[in-house]
Amino acid sequence: MAYDRPAVAAYFDQLAEGEWQRFEKAALGAIHEHIHNLYLERFVLRGSRVLEIGAGPGRFTQTLHRLGCRIVVADISDVQLGLNRRYGSENGFASSVEAYEKLDICDLTALPNASFDVVVAYGGPLSYVFERRDDAVESCRRVLRPGGVLLASVMSLWGTLHRHLAALKDLPLWSTKNIVETGDLTPENDPTSPHKCHLFRSAELAHLMERHGFTVEALAASNALSTNLEPLLLELRQQPDRWQALLDLEAQATAQPGYVDGGTHLIVAARSGPLDH
Repeated sequence: MAYDRPAVAAYFDQLAEGEWQRFEKAALGAIHEHIHNLYLERFVLRGSRVLEIGAGPGRFTQTLHRLGCRIVVADISDVQLGLNRRYGSENGFASSVEAYEKLDICDLTALPNASFDVVVAYGGPLSYVFERRDDAVESCRRVLRPGGVLLASVMSLWGTLHRHLAALKDLPLWSTKNIVETGDLTPENDPTSPHKCHLFRSAELAHLMERHGFTVEALAASNALSTNLEPLLLELRQQPDRWQALLDLEAQATAQPGYVDGGTHLIVAARSGPLDH
């Protein structure tokens, strides 16, 4: 399936405030946010100038504000950009935002070379661009200063299959086979899914970074230990000490090499080399 920019924008326009609320209402969303934030706290230095591409309504913009960053918020969705402005105003993180830009991760030509210390592409922007993933990573590399960091998360092939294993009851066997072979969740491979994206293997994601001169410094999962345990998560969330213990275990587990492909998302931190001249 070819990258369809208008369809991706429309998908996130339709999700609207759900992109903010899912981190608050769902226990899995809260764990997802916690693990992603750990990598921001580890790799983003205070005072960094950050491009947040695919920023959505601002859950991670809020974290970058807390880390003292100067942020350019970018998204392909007008609705999500508007929500980022609104939530930023309501929650006090808009003061760290230099600009709001409607941008496609595959085309960042509106931004100067080597103008950011960090690029954050959380929430799967690289999963939605299909055959243009190399263009997207190269765009991120171009706007990073030498030695800058790209922090990205993508949908995970094996972790997504684990999360939705019950679908094996109903999906045609050819459908699952095609998804595993191609990594593409598309109408051709699964006519029942409204979600269209590429599901990555960890080695595939690492190789994508390395092709563009990045050095992978961390590769981890998100939502591995805690997947498919919603009733237990709801119970633990009512007990702060046990909830924190779960978050600590999840952080340890998702950083283990044997668990990296087991989460719903993969997180990569990759450092750029010198720009080509």
